[in-house]
Amino acid sequence: MSCPHHPPTPGGAADATGAPGSPGTTERIVQEEGAQLDFSRDMSYGDYLHLDQVLSAQHPLSPDHNEMLFIIQHQTSELWMKLMLHELQGAVAQVAADHLPEAFKMLARVSRIMEQLVHAWDVLATMTPPEYSAIRPYLSNSSGFQSAQYRRIEFMLGNKNAAMLKPHAHRADLLAGVQAAYEAPSLYDETLRLMQRRGITVPASHLQRDWTQPYAADDGVKAAWLQVYRDPKAWWDLYQMGEELVDLEDAFRLWRFRHVTTVERVIGFKRGTGGTGGVSYLRKMLDVVLFPELWALRTEL
Repeated sequence: MSCPHHPPTPGGAADATGAPGSPGTTERIVQEEGAQLDFSRDMSYGDYLHLDQVLSAQHPLSPDHNEMLFIIQHQTSELWMKLMLHELQGAVAQVAADHLPEAFKMLARVSRIMEQLVHAWDVLATMTPPEYSAIRPYLSNSSGFQSAQYRRIEFMLGNKNAAMLKPHAHRADLLAGVQAAYEAPSLYDETLRLMQRRGITVPASHLQRDWTQPYAADDGVKAAWLQVYRDPKAWWDLYQMGEELVDLEDAFRLWRFRHVTTVERVIGFKRGTGGTGGVSYLRKMLDVVLFPELWALRTEL
């Protein structure tokens, strides 16, 4: 019989094996759900993700506590960039094959990854200038400027620069991937070729050109996009493609901007470990416009 001053706990008796919050509750639930506990002959979560290798890849060079944050910040960014490259490569292939719905999904995912990376800077921003100064001597000349994956992303988005191949010349395996992205049509190049196939007139100079050269804005390309944006119902998938590209560049700008503010917060205007001007270099990169006509046309609508 229950005590009127201590009614039974809702959902079951208040005993050691069943009451919510009691030591035996979790064990009982696991047993009831039939969760697999023996992985001596089956692949486990850690096995599938190769966590032994992933979690043993952090090797601080300094005795400082904060270096682990610095390493993991950059390693996780590289993992997200690997996924970005996977999605961008898929999107470019889908655009080239005229399969836009599939491309939209992939490009939306890239934009969300960039948003994730924007928020990741908030974690690194907890590192103060004295804390970074303690580990900086151990970094030598290594710098995010040398990220092969980031360079491939920039090249795939159209920001081509032959000089950016040089930091990877010492690694043939890395150089091959960067070089391939450098020589291939960018996402925007493939989009313009798609527009031409759909019946939108695009200047020939932007359909067959030297893909290794930086993209140059063109009034004829802007006119092509204006045709789409002035009648979106007639060109709905091309209109949506334009907006996906704007979303992508908007997210990319925010990612780069947050990089600038974090670096300025942590090191001020000291030169970067990779030899650049640090904040001054990063600020110049903010002026790069990837899809210029898509931004310019808004003034004319």
